[in-house]
Amino acid sequence: MSNSNLTAGTTTLHIRDGAPEGPLRPHFAYTDLREWIAETEKLDELRVVSGASWEEEIGMAAEVVMHSDNTPCLVFDKIPGCLEGSRILINFFGGKRKSMTLGFPTHLNKLELSDAFLQCYSQDLKLVPFEEVTDGPIFENVLTGDAVDLTKFPAPIWHEGDGGRYIGTGSFNVTMDPDDKWVNCGTYRVMIHDKRTLGCYISPGKHGRLHRDKYKARKELMPTVIVLGSDPLMFLMACSEVPYGLCEYDAAGALRGSPIKVVRGEITGLPFPANAEVVLEGFVDPDKLHAEGPFGEWTGYYGDKRQEPVIEIKAIYHRKNPIVLGCPMLRPPDELGRYRSVIKSALLRQTVQKAGVPDVTGVWVHEVGGARMLVGISITQRYPGHSKQAGHVACQCHTGAYAGKYVVVVDDDIDVSNLEQLIWAMVTRSDPATSIDIIRGAWSTPLDPRISPEDKAAGNFTNSRAIIDACRPFHWRDRFPAVNMPSPDTMKRALQKFSYLLG
Repeated sequence: MSNSNLTAGTTTLHIRDGAPEGPLRPHFAYTDLREWIAETEKLDELRVVSGASWEEEIGMAAEVVMHSDNTPCLVFDKIPGCLEGSRILINFFGGKRKSMTLGFPTHLNKLELSDAFLQCYSQDLKLVPFEEVTDGPIFENVLTGDAVDLTKFPAPIWHEGDGGRYIGTGSFNVTMDPDDKWVNCGTYRVMIHDKRTLGCYISPGKHGRLHRDKYKARKELMPTVIVLGSDPLMFLMACSEVPYGLCEYDAAGALRGSPIKVVRGEITGLPFPANAEVVLEGFVDPDKLHAEGPFGEWTGYYGDKRQEPVIEIKAIYHRKNPIVLGCPMLRPPDELGRYRSVIKSALLRQTVQKAGVPDVTGVWVHEVGGARMLVGISITQRYPGHSKQAGHVACQCHTGAYAGKYVVVVDDDIDVSNLEQLIWAMVTRSDPATSIDIIRGAWSTPLDPRISPEDKAAGNFTNSRAIIDACRPFHWRDRFPAVNMPSPDTMKRALQKFSYLLG
């Protein structure tokens, strides 16, 4: 793809006392998953677990560590029944390593990290097209024909009620639009059926689903590759709601300041990272269906068992002692919520500002809602209706529209990333009868547990949205009761004088 300009309104990055303010440029100390592991080891945030079973124990460990931001990254090796030397890594986005992953200083809190990412993404960011090379570590092992065996790679049963082994959770699928040849990288759950076939669920409206629907209309197989272990930045970009027609390889290259080096698959010709760990290559038959699921999803509930198109794998490429990246969805808050919140909050703030909403001071898409269902947005009120405008735009722009539920708009004295502050503002500054707007028939997903079985059976995957105006009422905001807390200066002096009492 050609370069394009992704400009947006400027923002202010607020760094804690004693650190400089202003734009930060990311510096990435890694180029692939193995270098990322080395950097995580330097932070003393990696632990190795040997001999855990894919049948139960890896999923159990995930439930123990992945709900907290302060637990280590885990690498499982010597997994019984799996390819000798193969490993699986989980809980990559937590602790100091989440800032390291995005190329920023490790002292930033989550809102500062999101603002730093936005600064980088907003300032005249030009796409850097991927660079094609002829060889790479991914071709150290090439398996075709009878050698194709998906079951030899680490693919746990993540949740007790899952319908099978899921090899694709920290993966991304590469597809190409059959009309304009746009390459898309998207993250979708991938289940093993047998040695050579997979199932993959893609929600309606997602870019990979749009590609698949086009191939179905043309009565053609859809070429695809699935990258099971990659540079974590590339995985994060594949998870993000980037605009239609934009290639995630090019966006990741823009953030890195250098192109993502890719090789072409020998079967499909699709591009995938030359330094990936494991890549599966094959074709989706839109008309050949097989039961897929259930699977424990990002909502905190099991997604339904469904008939989904089959992917037939023709080739497997992998490095020596390959590492699969695992990122299972758990009941929120979890790791998925952590990484999506940081990036999605930045992208949503950018989109709202580009839509013309002024004086947006903060956006946070909360972890407890799976980084989709609860949005907080703070503004400095400038005119009547400003808060309503901000809420409606945030609710229905592309970044915020899919599977949303609640948007809460607050004043600029509220830290929107702090759930207690957000809810306090909502319950004290909004009036249930006059402060809530409802939108019906909005873009949702079959994974939404609140859509009735009857609507799902009829193909109605829409829901409603509540936009809650929790700002001080504009026309009498100056007469609103004063907040019962010290001024920022007094609080700063209190902390300086008595912080020792906190231990």
